[in-house]
Amino acid sequence: MTTSSSFSAAALHPVIDKVTRRITERSQTLRQAYLARIDQMQQRGPRRASLSCANQAHANAAMDSKAKIWLNQAQKPNIGIVTAYNDMLSAHQPYESYPQQIRDTALRFGATAQVAGAVPAMCDGVTQGRPGMELSLFSRDVIAQATAVALSHDAFDATLCLGICDKIVPGLLIGALAFGHLPTIFIPAGPMGSGLSNKEKAAVRERYAQGKATKEELLAAESAAYHSAGTCTFYGTANSNQMLLEAMGLHLPGAAFVHPSDPLRSALTEAAVERVLQITEQSGNYKPIGRLVNEKTIVNAVIALLATGGSTNHTIHWIAVARAAGILIDWQDFDELSSVVPLLTRVYPNGTADVNAFQDAGGPTFVMRELLSAGLMHGDVMTVYGDQGLHSHTGRPVLNASAQVQWEALPAASTDTSVVRNVSEPFAATGGLRLLQGNLGRAIVKASAVPEEAWIIRAPAKVFESQDALVRAYKAGELNQDFVAVVIFQGPQANGMPELHQFTPVLGSLMSAGYKVALVTDGRMSGASGKVPAALHVSPEVAQGGPLGKVRDGDLIELNVHTGELRALVDEQEWNQRPVRERSKEDTFGFGRDLFAAQRRVVTAPEHGASTLFID
Repeated sequence: MTTSSSFSAAALHPVIDKVTRRITERSQTLRQAYLARIDQMQQRGPRRASLSCANQAHANAAMDSKAKIWLNQAQKPNIGIVTAYNDMLSAHQPYESYPQQIRDTALRFGATAQVAGAVPAMCDGVTQGRPGMELSLFSRDVIAQATAVALSHDAFDATLCLGICDKIVPGLLIGALAFGHLPTIFIPAGPMGSGLSNKEKAAVRERYAQGKATKEELLAAESAAYHSAGTCTFYGTANSNQMLLEAMGLHLPGAAFVHPSDPLRSALTEAAVERVLQITEQSGNYKPIGRLVNEKTIVNAVIALLATGGSTNHTIHWIAVARAAGILIDWQDFDELSSVVPLLTRVYPNGTADVNAFQDAGGPTFVMRELLSAGLMHGDVMTVYGDQGLHSHTGRPVLNASAQVQWEALPAASTDTSVVRNVSEPFAATGGLRLLQGNLGRAIVKASAVPEEAWIIRAPAKVFESQDALVRAYKAGELNQDFVAVVIFQGPQANGMPELHQFTPVLGSLMSAGYKVALVTDGRMSGASGKVPAALHVSPEVAQGGPLGKVRDGDLIELNVHTGELRALVDEQEWNQRPVRERSKEDTFGFGRDLFAAQRRVVTAPEHGASTLFID
């Protein structure tokens, strides 16, 4: 593998330096304990050398004779593959053939590879608005645990993680960090080709919500948008995952958005196998993931999220990821970074383009190069590739004449400034996410998806306990007015914090009709959060006695993105004396939900990662 790239970097921005130092100080005790644990695991030497003969025989029994000889020697590195393959997820369907390709490639480089285990991978697109969505957030921690089970055989010298979508990448990453002594690379599979535009799809959804389009028309539009193998092409949580992995140096540079059928995709997979073998303990260039993921790496991930207007889900997931590496971050960190990180992309729902247009205009490595050049990312970090820190990740992968991957320098300017811009002319001076707080609690808003004229709304509340209740009110003609929809009992302890997309077309159609509308909820909406101003993840949640449960129909609510305020404009004395509303009906059984009762009882708040794993 060769590389060709050029870069220049400015001094680190003082706010980024300040936030990073604060995180480092806050995390010192926890981080030192984590590093001590992974050092203790690493000091035992090559993994399989400590296995008994019976252990080794079980681990190697099904391997072919050549691989078995090498595995028994224990000096040859062995790669553990953790896969999230299933063919329900279009993004993960291409992974079906990857393990054999990885095994064959490893043998060519004098090593072995085994599928260590598989993890569950649900599709939020299938479960939206359904009871199964209430398992979605908790599936992240199940995936982390399944990753740990896979790697618990202690027979591996490195890990390759095959996963892309919403909870799957954070879960794999949390699980891999539990084995922080192992070098780890994530291998993506790429997005599907562009189909029906996101703007056209959203328009059909709104017309259907208004009763102006048939179900057949809606299905035809959805099928034209989601039409083949590969990741969905809007910039939701799955594609935000890929941006953050690039920014953390856990992908080969520029690997995120190469199509599944592109010959470059296959070559990148083989290159990842070669590279992970070059950073094992035996290689002399040891790069364990627990050392690679540090305070600077986590800050880089947050900056990449903000600069691209990525998913609000990562204000939950990356707090849990950081905690898995002994690092403590919070929403204040996101907010302060967002105040100085410019918005460099416009990708749906923050614009009309899809991730294929993003890739064509420059893609993740272009954004990273621009941020590094302005001192808006940490360049001095360890990554899985190269010896120049994150600067090694600012080239574009291409195939050379020998069908091998090499990296070439990116053009100086974006090829489409309506999608990606240089840091000198951003779409906005600040990032995509902001913290809101006031007498309703603390919340996150995806400012980049909301037109600035909708950044301030003051309107009476209409309180609902479910998505269905809001949709019923809309169909009954009760919402044709300015209002703030307050949707409660949607937090992790109440019902697992499902994504609330069922009423997105409803609220969008009301905005299109000229009404001033906003959403305030202790639930979440993810990377598909669109043009409706939405205060999400309100904490503490109502099921824990959060003040959002004090809101009554007709209360004047103010949401102000400019000032970061989220308030009920109610007399203070009256507000303090009001009781929190009690839930009228609880439905947490069926569709597997009853199996997650323990998780609902112990899960932490969203600002603490909504975790069932780190509850100390």
